[in-house]
Amino acid sequence: MDDSLKPVRIGICGLGTVGSGTFNVLLENADAIAARARAPLQVTHVGARRDNPACDLAGIRLSRDIFEVARDPEVDVLVELIGGTTVARELIETAIRSGKHVVTANKALIAEYGNELFALAAEHNVALRYEAAVAGGIPIIKALREGLAGNRIEWLAGIINGTGNYILSEMREHRREFADVLAEAQALGYAEADPTFDVEGIDAAHKLVILASLAFGIPLQFASVYTEGITLLTPQDLDYAEELGYRVKHLGIAKQGDRGVELRVHPTLIPKDQLLANVNGVKNAVLVEGSAVGPTLYYGAGAGGKPTASAVVADLVDLARDLSAGQVSRVPSLSFADTSLQDLPILPMAEVETPWYLRMEADDKPGVLSRIASIFSDQGISIEALIQKAPTAGQVRVPLIVLTNRAAQGRVDDAVEQIEALDSIAGRVTRIRVEILDG
Repeated sequence: MDDSLKPVRIGICGLGTVGSGTFNVLLENADAIAARARAPLQVTHVGARRDNPACDLAGIRLSRDIFEVARDPEVDVLVELIGGTTVARELIETAIRSGKHVVTANKALIAEYGNELFALAAEHNVALRYEAAVAGGIPIIKALREGLAGNRIEWLAGIINGTGNYILSEMREHRREFADVLAEAQALGYAEADPTFDVEGIDAAHKLVILASLAFGIPLQFASVYTEGITLLTPQDLDYAEELGYRVKHLGIAKQGDRGVELRVHPTLIPKDQLLANVNGVKNAVLVEGSAVGPTLYYGAGAGGKPTASAVVADLVDLARDLSAGQVSRVPSLSFADTSLQDLPILPMAEVETPWYLRMEADDKPGVLSRIASIFSDQGISIEALIQKAPTAGQVRVPLIVLTNRAAQGRVDDAVEQIEALDSIAGRVTRIRVEILDG
């Protein structure tokens, strides 16, 4: 490495798990990173409300006011790792207006305000990069943006929240209840004290809208994502799925079709011999179908300090290479500032077609099955498989599990409403979509 090369001066805001991980990766791998970046990457300023004993900040300017980092003329690139969408947005806007490039791991911010931030970055001729915002250390953003650039992306489906995947894995493998596994996930640090974003699918929806924007060339539109969580799933549903040859995974799915784009996050039955069905624990994986390459699977650590730091540093290396070449790719994503965006409609969920798994508690008496089959037939829904469990002594109701062929959600909604109104059916009908994914 030429010692005369001008270093890229970096300001890091936030010294939490990812911030400290990024700081230490830059320090520990400095020589290798400099060789790949064609310039030294030098942390010159850190903004954090409190110290982190895992980081040696000797010789580095430390500010309690993170906006001092955004305004510091001795910083070339601001790394935003504080999270949230209020202060973080103001911080990034301040950095951009101060002429700084920005790297962030903030998926909520990109999903909800990315269109405006990309437009602002383009206006000020700086880059805004966010590889770490989706799937931690898995380079899925670069894969969509660069590696698969020669493909029309037909669809993608991903396990993009490690907390939810850990809970479902434990429920299936050990027949544990949701609440029990969630408490354990919180004790292990896999889930937050308020786990709503993870278990209700909001975190996955943030990530999905980013992936869909890149895959299909559409604006970021978080409000259009259908989101359904995992809180109502039971070990029994996971057992019945297994009996039918499936596993239940909480997936983010984006598909581009003739009638529009599907954007949805929900529990899904997938064949248990497929690769995605065998991604367990806190791992993430994204399966992408390209027109030329076919299905490709991206798997790895979707969260954690150093895996996410790996993605942050990858963006910093790319930026440093561009800066050393004298030309920066300003906005490596599509945004409202990009006239190449496609104005594709989002398909209403009532029109989305999938096979379905339905579980209900039915009276154990003649005529119940025929009445249910008649309701499905009236809605044009055909039954592929049916399981009726034998009653135990004294049991008057039995679990009835139905697997349908492809049907639009609107028709299934109508059928379920009629089934739940039957005197022979107790309580609500559990519904889970089914996907047959290649790969």
